[in-house]
Amino acid sequence: MLMAIVGILLWWYTDGWIQTVRSVRLRLAGLFDYFSLDILLKTLFSPFRQISAGTVDGPLPVKFRAFVDRLVSRFVGGIVRLLVLGIGIVSIVVASVVGLGYIFLWAVLPLSPIVGLILSLLGWVPWTIL
Repeated sequence: MLMAIVGILLWWYTDGWIQTVRSVRLRLAGLFDYFSLDILLKTLFSPFRQISAGTVDGPLPVKFRAFVDRLVSRFVGGIVRLLVLGIGIVSIVVASVVGLGYIFLWAVLPLSPIVGLILSLLGWVPWTIL
């Protein structure tokens, strides 16, 4: 019985902990890839879904209209990309905090039966807090 407990704790604090850290890291990498933060930063003021963003031949009013269209498209693209960038950063920060909490809980979870035993021997009952 004692060997089983030692074996479980040995796995818990070696391979289990490594797997937990890897899973948190993979979740963060997945979020970073999902939001494509590096691509959003590189293309921050690129035209937004504009098919005809090339050069325009014709009289001055046609060229001016194309210029204004591209300018508005870049402005909309910048706003949309900034919003997605902000949501992505907030998501990654929240996932990082939750991941760190998960790693911390992984470390202290095997201690909960010992803490519960000590608290029960001291006479503490959870529903007497109020």
